[in-house]
Amino acid sequence: MRRSLRRAAPALLAYAGVRATGIVLLTVWARGSGQDVWPMLASDWDSVWYLGIADHGYERELGTEYDANNLAFFPLYPLLVKGVAALTPGPRASIGLIIAVLSSFVAAWGIFEVGNRLHGSRVGVLLTVAWAALPVGLVQWMGYTESLFTAFVAWSLYAVLTGRWVWAGSLAALSGLTRPTGIALAAAVSLSALFALRPRFSARVLAGAVLAPLGWLAYVGWVGVRLGRWDGYFAVQELWHNKWDGGVETLHRLRQLFLYDSTPELFLVMVSLTLIGGVMLFALSVRDRQPLPLLIFTGVLLVIVLGSGGVYFPRARFLMPGFPLLLPLALAVARASPRRAAAALACAVLGSAYCGAYMTLVWPSAP
Repeated sequence: MRRSLRRAAPALLAYAGVRATGIVLLTVWARGSGQDVWPMLASDWDSVWYLGIADHGYERELGTEYDANNLAFFPLYPLLVKGVAALTPGPRASIGLIIAVLSSFVAAWGIFEVGNRLHGSRVGVLLTVAWAALPVGLVQWMGYTESLFTAFVAWSLYAVLTGRWVWAGSLAALSGLTRPTGIALAAAVSLSALFALRPRFSARVLAGAVLAPLGWLAYVGWVGVRLGRWDGYFAVQELWHNKWDGGVETLHRLRQLFLYDSTPELFLVMVSLTLIGGVMLFALSVRDRQPLPLLIFTGVLLVIVLGSGGVYFPRARFLMPGFPLLLPLALAVARASPRRAAAALACAVLGSAYCGAYMTLVWPSAP
């Protein structure tokens, strides 16, 4: 582990630099407009729901009110906040933010290891920087679950690539307790394990396949028992306007934004371009013949995010854990001349800093 951490040190330093740039711009902009940065990062929007779960637990009834049932939020992150708060001083909002920031470095470490294993340390560093410089990268240092979830994703996929199937399945199970898209990682681990079982049976590989979906199934099943109906979790999601429509709503929003809206909102344009870019990068990933676990994970993640008929504006954030989609970009920058590579990285870092500040200070809704 120490050798791995020393190897990843340049990537982690670069990651810290990218995110610090975003925080500096956000702070300067916020002070100019008379706003306080800390509450935005630690206790705003979805953070309120997670802190509420840590304080008071989950609802016991489905109800009929829209956007009000906290059973839509998965339990691992608020349980971590509650557990750490019981052992340490300080407000739970600050503890939640610290957990998110620390998780982001664990995620960056795992992302580097995946890139390093596939294409060497240079690509590993660039892949980490690309993930840090996502347009909604600021969320990585907010009281949200994306950093924790991405940490499980990165190290689970790394475990699959290195043949550590029990670790892969266990981390996938934890991801299924963190976010609903944990089912995408479970699919990647379980299906890859089944393919690995074809030439020769292995109890460890089978254990990884069985473990992977247990976290997601456990929470969804628990919600069903708590509400007294087998489809309880999906009923909760419908109260949050989330349901599967095969991409009809996504296509409608894209068409409305680019063809009919004369003054489109900048944040929604960024979200839309991120979704379109994700599809294009997946096609490039298939062309580059990425390892099967990575393709399954990003493919299922895209299907879930694009096929949802629910709220549109957070979908760039929902794609954040799909870091393997960034591998074609990291490879392209690695092959570019130093001048072009520096220009591309500078644009990405500054663009991410601006988008993050705009997202929290101008955009009126959740990231």
